[in-house]
Amino acid sequence: MHKWYVFKEFHEASHAAADHIANLIAITLIDKNICHIVLPGGETPKTCLQHLAEKNIRWEKCHWYLGDERCYEKNHPERNDIMLQRNFWTHIGHTNIHIIPAELGAEQGASVYRTIIDATDCIDIAFLGMGEDGHTASLFPGNQALKDERSVVPVFEAPKPPAERVSLGMQTLRKARHRVVLACGSGKAEIIKSIKSGEQLPVNCLGDIDWFVNESAHSL
Repeated sequence: MHKWYVFKEFHEASHAAADHIANLIAITLIDKNICHIVLPGGETPKTCLQHLAEKNIRWEKCHWYLGDERCYEKNHPERNDIMLQRNFWTHIGHTNIHIIPAELGAEQGASVYRTIIDATDCIDIAFLGMGEDGHTASLFPGNQALKDERSVVPVFEAPKPPAERVSLGMQTLRKARHRVVLACGSGKAEIIKSIKSGEQLPVNCLGDIDWFVNESAHSL
């Protein structure tokens, strides 16, 4: 079941999402003394992550994974891990970071990261983004990667550059204990309307999601 948390402004939704994620981490650490967390790339999560970094959390108990990565060379400015390093990981006290080696190419990068994901008991929190077409991570509508049942999948022919990517698979995201999506702006309003009407899109096929959106994204 989807839960919708709607806020007037983007920064309010971002801060509320950070508070929610921090609470989920705290609950998970009480339960199992370790927490496996997936993070998104892109521009939208920056404010949320900066707010999350200010929380009093036992960071040494947290393990961080990427929902997807673009097949660029290491340190390329458009890689998701570079954004996360700049806006989040450098601001917390202790980090257990598991980078996707996408510079190896989609197939090999997915194979290496699959070993890492398969060694975890499960993903506790999947913090995800969503594109205006309903994609999440690098799982795009109509792409063959949606049919790949492995935990980490290679992505080819992505509709936006770069064409090759590595993504957590549908099965991994479905098995996550909690899913959180932050989506803001009027450009997301049409796809959110489709999601609420039950249209089958990648992000809408993952199971229950806690949605944090601003009013312009929820306007339709």
